[in-house]
Amino acid sequence: MKKFTKTAIATTLGTTLMFTTIMPAVKAEQVTPDISNWAIQTLNDGEKFGIFPIEWYYDGFRSTISTERLNSLMTLTEKKIAGLNLAKNEAFTPLKVTGDKTRGDIINQLYNIVAQYDLNVSEDAVKYMQERKVLQGSESGLMLDAKATTQHAVIFAVRLIQDTFEQANAGAKGVAWVVEDEDTKVYLLGSIHVGTPDLHPMHKKLTNAFKDSDGLFVEVNSLDPSGLDYYMEKAMFTDGRTIKDVVSEETYAKLEKVAEQLGMPMEELALQKPWFISSNFSSMALDGVFGLTPEEMAMHGVDIQFILSAYLQQKPIYELEGMNAQVDMFDGLSNESQEQSLVEALDSILEPAEQTDEDVKIMTDWFTNWVNGDIEKFAESLKEMNEDTSEFNEMLFGKRDEQMAAKLVEVLEKQQGTFFVVVGAGHFLVDKNIRYHLEQSGYDVKPFYQ
Repeated sequence: MKKFTKTAIATTLGTTLMFTTIMPAVKAEQVTPDISNWAIQTLNDGEKFGIFPIEWYYDGFRSTISTERLNSLMTLTEKKIAGLNLAKNEAFTPLKVTGDKTRGDIINQLYNIVAQYDLNVSEDAVKYMQERKVLQGSESGLMLDAKATTQHAVIFAVRLIQDTFEQANAGAKGVAWVVEDEDTKVYLLGSIHVGTPDLHPMHKKLTNAFKDSDGLFVEVNSLDPSGLDYYMEKAMFTDGRTIKDVVSEETYAKLEKVAEQLGMPMEELALQKPWFISSNFSSMALDGVFGLTPEEMAMHGVDIQFILSAYLQQKPIYELEGMNAQVDMFDGLSNESQEQSLVEALDSILEPAEQTDEDVKIMTDWFTNWVNGDIEKFAESLKEMNEDTSEFNEMLFGKRDEQMAAKLVEVLEKQQGTFFVVVGAGHFLVDKNIRYHLEQSGYDVKPFYQ
C-alpha cells in the first residue's frame, strides 16, 4: 500500500491546485461523448454514483444495451440503494422479468429493486415509475416494447437512485453553513477536493440551495483552461537551472530511483520544480486506496460536481482566488519547504510499506463525517492540522482564509441575491477560519441544517 503524504492529506481540504489539471486533461484526451442533450444534466449527476463507468459514453452509448452492461448496472444500482439500509417490505413479491432488454423489462427490474423496501411503492410498476418521474415519455409514448439503449437504462437507474434517496430523506449532507443580511444570502459548503461514490447523491436540501442560488463561488474554476498555461509556465525552470541545482544530492538520488521505478524520463523531471513534482507524486498515493484512480477521485470531488452543474445550469462562476494565485502560492514556498514536500512524496513511493491503517482512516473519516454532515467530528479530525506550524500548512490556511472572508464580506455588503460558496472544508474549520473572520465582521454564521 502506498503511503499518504502530509501534502496529499492537507491539500485534500486546503487547495484545489493539486487536482486542477486532472479534469481539463481528461476532457482533452477524450473524443466527443455520444450523449443526447436532454440527458446531460442527469448523467452529470449519475456518473458520480458509481453505477456505470464514463467510458460507456464513448462506446455505443445510444445503442441497445448489452446483457453484460445491463447486469452490471442493475447490480450496482441495487447495491447503491441497499446502502440506505431501509426497512424491508415483507409483502413484496417480485415481478417477472425476461431479460429481453426492452424498456419495459428494465423498468420491471428497477421496480423489483425499490419495491422490496417499505417506501409505499404501488403495485403497478409503470404507474409508480411514471409518478416518480423515473419513466418519462416522449412524442412516441413510453415505448415499453422497444429495446433500451445504454443511455436509457442508465437514465432510468440514475433517476431511481435520486428519487429513492429523496424519499428516504438521505444523501450526503456536507459540512455547511449559511450567512445573510437583509438582501443577500450566502451558503457556505466545505469541500473535499477528492471523493468517492459514497459522497453522491448529495442531500436534496443542499442541491436545492444550489439551484436557488444566483451564482457559484469557488477557490479555482478547475474547468477554465485560461490558467493552465500559467500553471505549466511557473511549474518549469526557465532560467537554466534544473531540479538537480535546487535539491540535495540525497534527494536527487531518490528522484532518480522513483523515475526509474515509474518509467519516467529524468530529462522531463529535471525541468520541473520541486513543488510541482511533489504535487504530482503525492496524488499518486491515492491510487487504488479507495478502489479509484487519482483522476477518478478528483472527478468525485465536491468542487467539480458543483462547477459542472453551474455550467449546465448556466450559473455564473466566480473565483475567490484563481489558478494564478494558487500557483504563485506554491511557487513562493521556500526551497527548504519545497524539498521537504518532495522528499515526503518520494519516500511514499520508495517506502510504501510504512503506510498505516491510520493514514487511510483519516480520509475515510472525512468522507463519513461529510456524508453525515457531522461538523463537530469533522473539526475534531483536523486537530493535528491545527497544530502543524510548517510553512506548507501556514501557506494553505491563515492569510488565505482572511482574504477569502474579506471577499465574501464584500459580496454581502454590495451584492443582492443568493450565492453558493464551495471551498476546502479546512478553510471553515481550522483556527481563525473563514467563519471566524465573517463573525469578526459582525455576521452571524449559522449551521445549514437546523
